[in-house]
Amino acid sequence: MRKGLSLTKWMSFFMVMLVVIGLVGCGSDTSKESKTKSDPETNNFTSRTIETKFGNIEIKEEPKRIVALGWGDAETVLALGGEPVGASDWLAFGGEGVGPWLKGAYKTAPTILGTMELDYEQIASLEPDLILDVRSSGDQERYNRLSEIATTIGVPEGGDSYLTSYQQQVQMIAKALGKEAEGEQLLKDVDTAFEKAREEYPQFADKTVAVGAYTSEGWGAYVTGDSRVDFMTKLGFKNKEEIEKQAKGDFYIKVADEQLELLDADFTVILPIWVDTKEVTGNALYQKIPSVADGRSMIIDGDYANAFSAGTAPAVLWAIEQLPPMFNKALEGGE
Repeated sequence: MRKGLSLTKWMSFFMVMLVVIGLVGCGSDTSKESKTKSDPETNNFTSRTIETKFGNIEIKEEPKRIVALGWGDAETVLALGGEPVGASDWLAFGGEGVGPWLKGAYKTAPTILGTMELDYEQIASLEPDLILDVRSSGDQERYNRLSEIATTIGVPEGGDSYLTSYQQQVQMIAKALGKEAEGEQLLKDVDTAFEKAREEYPQFADKTVAVGAYTSEGWGAYVTGDSRVDFMTKLGFKNKEEIEKQAKGDFYIKVADEQLELLDADFTVILPIWVDTKEVTGNALYQKIPSVADGRSMIIDGDYANAFSAGTAPAVLWAIEQLPPMFNKALEGGE
């Protein structure tokens, strides 16, 4: 993401990303889909079919030049042992476009491409044989233009507006790459990590949480369907019901200054978005939120915020190692 984007555009991917919905799969049905195997000894290739919002997409040849455009699609390819030749840097990491959880994963740095606004000629110049746009807007025109360049795997049914969960993302990309076993193992690793964290911190169970954000245009809160809320609920927390009631089909709600007590919960988490953290800590209204005044709150920024927000399987694994101890320390500080 670039600082020059309007907040409205930014909300369309950053605020609603990370839209993880339980353990929903990507709509696979083995009775309808072809079995996927590549025999390394004979080098035979069996075509595979991926179900998407745009229909069933058949991959007829082993992908060798992959362009990963969707939010976190490149991270998922890397986690599965692949390497994109082109990738979008949604969180503006710079360099190779990945966070510390995948530092050194590339053998050859990718060409960094746009995010919401694409340079289609630049993409075509990379001569891709597979384009991944699995976690993206789901825009038909965008998909059509990408499909003119190469076979494109778009969002799953219901995955518009960056709502593709990390489970769906892993399953779809793993199948496209012929790495379904690796994909299953990656998801098992995430499930195991969450289970271990719940066992280590049983005190999180059923405590209410409010996951908020502060931007140059004010306050807001995330609701079910956002990866940050999903992360907290998988640790045992329960998203505050009063926040959920205001969702109305969205995945982020605005919170007016006079309603700021809506962010009060057993535990409050705040992310500064393109503002200095001091703008939150120094905010008199923030300081008056009961959970903040009691010490039952935490501001997440830097790499922690990026991992918390990225919502990809490798980022989630890193975040599970880093954040629960910090959450627990904050909760204990309020007791």
